Amino acid sequence: MDKQESQSFGRCIWQARRKKGLSQRELAAKIGVDYTYLSKLENDHVEPSEKVIRSLAEHLSLNAEQLMYLAGRMTQNDSEAFEQLLKVNYKEMPALFRRMRESPGIDSLVNARDEQIARLQKENAELRDKVAKLQNRFYSKYEIENIANDLLSRIQISSQYAPKLSIDTTRVCDFLNLSICHAQISPDERGLIIAMILPLERTILINNDIPEVLGAFTESTIAHEIGHWLLHVNKNENEALWEQRDINTDIKETNNPFFCRSASEPLDKYIASSQLDKIEWQAQYFASCLLMPRHVLQKISKGRDLTNWKHLYRIKDELGVTISNLINRLQDIGWIYIPKGSKQIFPGSMESESQRIKYWL
Repeated sequence: MDKQESQSFGRCIWQARRKKGLSQRELAAKIGVDYTYLSKLENDHVEPSEKVIRSLAEHLSLNAEQLMYLAGRMTQNDSEAFEQLLKVNYKEMPALFRRMRESPGIDSLVNARDEQIARLQKENAELRDKVAKLQNRFYSKYEIENIANDLLSRIQISSQYAPKLSIDTTRVCDFLNLSICHAQISPDERGLIIAMILPLERTILINNDIPEVLGAFTESTIAHEIGHWLLHVNKNENEALWEQRDINTDIKETNNPFFCRSASEPLDKYIASSQLDKIEWQAQYFASCLLMPRHVLQKISKGRDLTNWKHLYRIKDELGVTISNLINRLQDIGWIYIPKGSKQIFPGSMESESQRIKYWL
């Protein structure tokens, strides 16, 4: 673990988990915690208990003592040695603490931090126009579906992340070297923020304060943010997927935080502008293509009646999506049609239904 000494605790367990081929949900189940808590650990947003650290070490084949040090915790032996040191040298402690406070090294660290913040702020200002142009790019349905399919194909090639019928979006994030973290995100002057993407950290922050994005809509929300990442945040990575090259982990287009204000149908009321509507629609369409690709729908629908609600509910359970996600996807690709205000399901698209009505009239 020599190389891990210079990295953070969260980064260490993130890399070890991926090396083991475990998703966040799988590792969280093994150590007995919620996967959202594990995501916070991997992003160094919470301090782990000794019990959790030792459980992580056991399941990730890491050295428990060194993992304790990375987490900033002392072992029992360290605590006893420290207490003994204080007892023996208690008279020298005040002078030692005074020298530590007066150390010029502390000031240099503070100055370096301030310089880095100023540099990042300057770069953000210079790149703001580039970000606006990138976000204004309009993708057609055909392009978006191809991007989603290309991503699934690349994941399929990697045996470690071979997708099943039900797509685990945390594994897709692992494949893209993206981290997921659940946190509180305060509204800004434009209103509610569903999620935030930090390009330099390659991190997706999901707003814990909005219950709609958790639970049944978790997969759709994460898939939506992956759509933002490929379509609106990191253009270079999108092009790499199209051209079947290795994924580029360097952010060259922007290091500006990206704010998402809508992630599923129940959140449409939070859309603030027509431009935002277009951006969010692209991400949501990508999410539906990623979670419900056509070839998977064809396979899972074989021998089933798509005009039967019971069959649709079985399909949505197998895919791990919501019923609204499923019927919207099936209607969008023209396999079924449900008239507004009705629960009756018809085969085919709205256009074909209109043509039949016109024929009979």
